[in-house]
Amino acid sequence: MTAAGESGPSAAGMTADGTAETPAAVPGAGMVADSGGAAGPQARTTDIVPGPGGVMTDEVGVVTGDLTLRTEYADGTVTLRVQYKDADEWYAVTGTSVTLADPAGLDAVHGVAVGLLNRPEG
Repeated sequence: MTAAGESGPSAAGMTADGTAETPAAVPGAGMVADSGGAAGPQARTTDIVPGPGGVMTDEVGVVTGDLTLRTEYADGTVTLRVQYKDADEWYAVTGTSVTLADPAGLDAVHGVAVGLLNRPEG
């Protein structure tokens, strides 16, 4: 039902007494309609060869050789993981779970991680 003398769409955004409603925040307005939206889970992967010290992981200690690095963003946190190339298991890189306020920074974080960990020349 609309206010007296009004009908249909002209009453949109109005209260029953004819005064304008207070604007309300709409969580998620403007979100991207891809997998998970702009703040949903995202990941970047790159094959790397670490230097002589390898990469320290939480689960199995140091891993060396041909690896795949994955930089994951979910729920405001970035985590680096590695796996032996073409393996099934992923291992968290020690000390690399950090807060990232803007998921747009994921590419930059991944680029820095690749630059630090990929040392094919030793």
